[in-house]
Amino acid sequence: MLPFIGLTGGIGSGKSTALAGLERMGCAVLSTDQVVHDLYGSADVVSAVTGRFGDDVAPGGVVDRSVLAERAFASAEGREWLERLLWPKVGERVVAWKSAAERSEPPPRAIVVEVPLLFESGLDRGYDATIAVISDEAVRAGRAGGRGHRALDERAARQLSQEEKAARSTYVVVNDGDIPELEQKLSALLDKITHGANERDE
Repeated sequence: MLPFIGLTGGIGSGKSTALAGLERMGCAVLSTDQVVHDLYGSADVVSAVTGRFGDDVAPGGVVDRSVLAERAFASAEGREWLERLLWPKVGERVVAWKSAAERSEPPPRAIVVEVPLLFESGLDRGYDATIAVISDEAVRAGRAGGRGHRALDERAARQLSQEEKAARSTYVVVNDGDIPELEQKLSALLDKITHGANERDE
């Protein structure tokens, strides 16, 4: 059986960098951010969000994610509605992708899905192991700000704290250094997981 791993972390923690590193190590990888991006291109989702938040969240039939986020996250009710729309669809896409990855030849070392809201969404069920990528708060803020995240505080408020993510994950990787250092940690952890080790990595 191929290890099925859920990867998470806060904004600016480096989880997407970690995902790319794991792909280079021979893992099959999927970003649920990309899944959501693809879902926003589907007619049923466009119809649902414009019906709820107005036609201007999808000018020309293309969802403007920043405008939609501004509308949806303005209230807990709007955010919860959007999550109820998207998360089941994301879950379905992950299951279908996992099934295809399991049949691929040669087989990957592991199957890894990056889910920023892994625990918050309830999508953590079914993984053999979960990994939280955490980082110093000042480093995180610098990375996130450098990428121009809009509504950063608002988005962060929707997430569990780094400490909570770490406590709920099987393994924790601290990403305060450079990419080679991160990949060295991930490589050692991947070896541990693929060899069936069950002990926590702190």
